[in-house]
Amino acid sequence: ETLNSLINCVGFHNDKTRRILEVARILHEEYDNDIPPTADEMIQRLPGVGPKMAYIIENICWDTQSGIGVDTHMHRIFPKLGWVSSQSKTPEHTRKELQAWLPQEYWKDVNLLWVGFGQEVQQEKSKILRKALDCSRPYEALKLLQKLGLDVRKEGAKLGWTDEIESILRRTL
Repeated sequence: ETLNSLINCVGFHNDKTRRILEVARILHEEYDNDIPPTADEMIQRLPGVGPKMAYIIENICWDTQSGIGVDTHMHRIFPKLGWVSSQSKTPEHTRKELQAWLPQEYWKDVNLLWVGFGQEVQQEKSKILRKALDCSRPYEALKLLQKLGLDVRKEGAKLGWTDEIESILRRTL
């Protein structure tokens, strides 16, 4: 009950509470209060732990990268960048396509760099737009946001930034 009340603002909190308790039991009984040594074992043995979370945990805890943790934000923006096929239907499919061409030495940084960016592009538009306007290359930043589907003019108008955005977009590279 205590755990459930602590996460009750999270979607599916009842299911997540059950899974957290089950994972804690498994880690205590089968792993001496540690975690499995590989992402594959986490996926197979820990209920509710899928590829995304297993690869992130593996990266952070074991400094090993056997895969890229792709979330829905990354799944939405990578086709727009041309990094994966526009036919990619799931984050798992996006992960496999990305891993097929991206050298493994870069895998550890992909999630860290792109999850927050993707969240801001899709959910915190004013925040990412302000960052673009304030960065050292605002024209390029605005063009990237446009490529990812953010209507910078519309969002800028809501915030009273129309003149600033138009001034930047009129510049040439």
